[in-house]
Amino acid sequence: MRLGAYRRFSGLGGLVAALACVPIAGCGESHANASASRTIAVTERDFHIDAPAKLASGTYTFDVANLGVTDHELIVASTPDGSLPLRPDGLTIDEEALGPREPGALEPGGPGAQRTLTVRMTPGRYILFCNMEGHYMAGMHAEVVVR
Repeated sequence: MRLGAYRRFSGLGGLVAALACVPIAGCGESHANASASRTIAVTERDFHIDAPAKLASGTYTFDVANLGVTDHELIVASTPDGSLPLRPDGLTIDEEALGPREPGALEPGGPGAQRTLTVRMTPGRYILFCNMEGHYMAGMHAEVVVR
């Protein structure tokens, strides 16, 4: 603020008027952006996924930590009945059959990897799973109900 402007805004009323001219961090658009996506911690281990069991509908950024000793991927798929289609090998999910029921996926990350995945989740049931050979069948999946 210039010196002349300071003189114009002297006194308590002047301070209020001067502050009205200053943009305030955290107001307006930045607040709207903060509520647009919520960050959720997801942990992958050999052979388990820790994730919240219930969420409200909306956009989420999953902060995915691989705490296992092998590579893991993370795939999100909606499911009306809690089941997913298997490939003929009987060990992995048929991702091609999921089609639009898969709102997002992360490629495999090695031990210690920290990655993020942003997905829009509407009401329904979802399975978060690792589709590396045998991982799903070994229990590496978590069900999330979105209301």
